[in-house]
Amino acid sequence: MGLFGNKSEGGLMDVIRCDEQEYLVWKWRPSGEANTTKKENAIRYGSSLRVKEGELAVFVYQHNDGNMQDFIVGPIDQTIKTANFPVLASIVGLAFGGNSPFQAEIYFINLSGNIQVKFGIPFFDVFDPRFLDFAVPLAARGTITFNISDYRGFMKLNRLIHFELDDFSKQIKDAVTKYIKGVITNIPMEKGIPVLQMERHLLEINEMVAFHLKSRLADDFGVNMKALDLAAIEVDKESQGYAELRKVTAEQATKTTTAQTNVNIKNLEDLQNINAKNMEETLQIQRDEAQRAQKLQTETNFIGTHALNQQTDVLKTGAASLGNMGNMNSTGDANGMNPAGMMTSMMMGGAMGNQMAGMMNQMGQHMNQQQNTPPPPPQIQYSISVNGQTAGPFNWQQLQQMIQNSQLTKNTHVWKQGMADWELAGNVQELANLFGAVPPPPPVI
Repeated sequence: MGLFGNKSEGGLMDVIRCDEQEYLVWKWRPSGEANTTKKENAIRYGSSLRVKEGELAVFVYQHNDGNMQDFIVGPIDQTIKTANFPVLASIVGLAFGGNSPFQAEIYFINLSGNIQVKFGIPFFDVFDPRFLDFAVPLAARGTITFNISDYRGFMKLNRLIHFELDDFSKQIKDAVTKYIKGVITNIPMEKGIPVLQMERHLLEINEMVAFHLKSRLADDFGVNMKALDLAAIEVDKESQGYAELRKVTAEQATKTTTAQTNVNIKNLEDLQNINAKNMEETLQIQRDEAQRAQKLQTETNFIGTHALNQQTDVLKTGAASLGNMGNMNSTGDANGMNPAGMMTSMMMGGAMGNQMAGMMNQMGQHMNQQQNTPPPPPQIQYSISVNGQTAGPFNWQQLQQMIQNSQLTKNTHVWKQGMADWELAGNVQELANLFGAVPPPPPVI
């Protein structure tokens, strides 16, 4: 038979149950007994045991071999009927006939309820590792929530007899205070968080403390920490340590800012010098290219003129030879005519005439072509001011290239003939369209 039978099968001696609303551990006493005599621990067969869901009933037997326990996990509502309960069967002798009362302490443990303990940690000194001469007082407050999940481990660490939740909560609170102070004190050194900025890192610090605290409460008290809510970390801003640390950190920040500003200025100057040098080299290259193109055009024009002069000299020489051929005397008579020479001269004269006519025709066509070709449009040329020095003038194409290379901006001073004084390029209407036509620089990836 089982330990528990139907309630209708035996007389109801006692109802073993827990009616407390809020509890963690509660000891059952028959008929309201409040002492620790053996009478309070006498359990009779036929008594009814009721364990709600989320509860655990623990039967603790006093035996020569020490305390022994039986655990009843709810929900259950049965009557104690026989003695085949494992531990109970081994300690109840045949002399009792299975009907005698047995001695046991019965505890109910709440497995589903959550216990909340509020804590407040008064000011304690925390040091910034960079400035160990200044102690800054910090305080912390919050709430811890825990329950019992491993009831066997809980019972090994805690005496159930005379268990009082208020006393247990005080022990938890004292331990939490010690653990949290230890973690927060080491955070500036281990995590690199300045003391004066710890209030702004509240959530991050909460996670650090919770990670450390959970294992400690399980090992020391057998409870499961479900949540830690570190509500505030407060700095004593009236303390001398706070004032001194704030002053020295402000000075340090000023020095750091000044040093960084100087570095930024130096980098800017170096960049400007590099840009100025690059622009100077670019402008020199552009000037060299323009001069080379102009020289090539001049040489081309000179070559055409030289060829025309060479052809003219050839024709002159041919004409002179033609005149000499007309004076040739094939009979040896100096005063006689030379018909053959005259014919030859006429033929050569005709050929040279045709050649000269062709040359003149080509020259005329070339001159007509030059006359019919419109002159090139006037060049827009501006001079620019770079680091207090004048460069240029530069034509429209060169200016556009300089804008694309960021060598010419709207804040660059420019000047051209007809302007009374230097002016910012962005204020010159003629150049405004040029800036609008230049695409922005590609994005930096």
